Amino acid sequence: MATYAIGDIQGCLEPLQCLLKKIAFDPAKDKLWLAGDLINRGPDTLATLRYLYKLRDSITIVLGNHDLHFIAVYYGLRKLGKNDTLDQLLIAPDRLDLVYWLRQQKLVHHDERLGYTMVHAGIPPQWTIQDALARSREVESVLQSENPEYFLAGMYGNSPNIWSDQLSGADRLRVITNYFTRMRFCNAQGELELQTKESADAAPFGFAPWFSFLQRKARNEKIIFGHWAALEGKVNFPNLFALDTGCVWGGTLTAMRLEDGVRFSCNCLA
Repeated sequence: MATYAIGDIQGCLEPLQCLLKKIAFDPAKDKLWLAGDLINRGPDTLATLRYLYKLRDSITIVLGNHDLHFIAVYYGLRKLGKNDTLDQLLIAPDRLDLVYWLRQQKLVHHDERLGYTMVHAGIPPQWTIQDALARSREVESVLQSENPEYFLAGMYGNSPNIWSDQLSGADRLRVITNYFTRMRFCNAQGELELQTKESADAAPFGFAPWFSFLQRKARNEKIIFGHWAALEGKVNFPNLFALDTGCVWGGTLTAMRLEDGVRFSCNCLA
């Protein structure tokens, strides 16, 4: 039995199948962790989600910004963007089952036995793992409720750009979601800068990669994340495992075996 974590798939089914073949994945005994952005931008969004749905008993998922975007579009709370590849998924006869399944997934996953935490984008410097799990549950409880539209309608936006315990309502849920699914750069207090998407050394003045702060409260915890393709899977800090290697942009799709840290990859079409 082995556990493999995989970075952003984004609807790239052939590289995913290549990767699972390379690692000899056996759903009867092995487990997959998926670091979010399962769908969108790639060529096979519907087929990818259906494929993963069939494997659902063997996989653990955290949602990414593209997954949440699809759910919002499905509920009519956001329009399709020009680069979205969600059309076939939105009219699929099994879309209700697929949307419901996505809504049940986490934003942060922690496994005490394996000693890893997984999140799509990151955990802000001012939060411990336990803080992150508690905040994650706040969003999950609303997304899984009978009225997910309340959360989805207020999900988009860049403000507030810093956490406060006094935040409430849509503002509170939005900043939590932005930390977990959109964050790249922030300052030591957790103030977000959400415009810049380049490599780690392209930080705007006053900001730095979220994982670079020496006093980051979760610095001693092993964290798996995706989202940041420009890192090319490289993070020069301990206990951090970047797995978005830009498959949808012509890079590779990467898996890491959690038991020993060995990585596997398959090339993706540009």
